[in-house]
Amino acid sequence: MHATTILMVRKGGRVVIGGDGQVSLGQTIVKGNARKVRRLAKGTVIGGFAGATADAFTLFERLEAKLEQYPGQLTRACVELTKDWRTDRYLRRLEAMMLVADKEVGLLLSGAGDVLEPEGGVMAIGSGGNYALAAARALEDSAHDAETIVRKAMRIAAEICVYTNENLVIESLEATPEQV
Repeated sequence: MHATTILMVRKGGRVVIGGDGQVSLGQTIVKGNARKVRRLAKGTVIGGFAGATADAFTLFERLEAKLEQYPGQLTRACVELTKDWRTDRYLRRLEAMMLVADKEVGLLLSGAGDVLEPEGGVMAIGSGGNYALAAARALEDSAHDAETIVRKAMRIAAEICVYTNENLVIESLEATPEQV
């Protein structure tokens, strides 16, 4: 997916998702302050998207419905969403990827049917995703907290990827007591 960078880091009892604000149309920057990271399920889930904006909003709405159907069960809601995404003729055409997390789990969702949990608590998507992922992995053993790692890694991605800027939206959740 082009035109964005979304990064998730889980460390020290917190999960943080950050996204840049750039919207590109071909080689033109259309907007620099888009909000690609948001809270879902009354603030208990955070998510970010890469891909076509209208498609991502459709997927966020569908995920919200699944979270209402399966409250407190992010993994189940995501599996059910990706089943629909793969089998529904309309949804199959959507071009987006999502990173979503709650206090217990973080997942990557794709239209190919992927529901993946990150190894080591770090995952990224979008055109600058690999740059942000590499930077975050390099920083994860440092003394920095999850939000600092996201901010630094996203800044590095913005310096390398022309489809990523430094206008960040960051959302985070505290872990449950047994995860601290």
